Amino acid sequence: MGQLLVRDVDDEVIRRLKRRAAAHGRSTEAEHRAILEAAVLTPTEQPAEAARRFQAEVRLAEGEPDAASLLHEARAARR
Repeated sequence: MGQLLVRDVDDEVIRRLKRRAAAHGRSTEAEHRAILEAAVLTPTEQPAEAARRFQAEVRLAEGEPDAASLLHEARAARR
């Protein structure tokens, strides 16, 4: 396994990392690893990317009305 050295870390950040490690019952080194692993191993998706993916998944077949069109038609019929 590799090693990572981070320089010029603010003293307050170091204090908070130590408190966080203690709260999780692990060493500060183990806490640093957990934070780094969570940051890079957890899939993240920006909201715009999520919206595009969702739209692609629910894309309607050609010629089918969308929800807005159906609501518009229903409201017009009630008049």
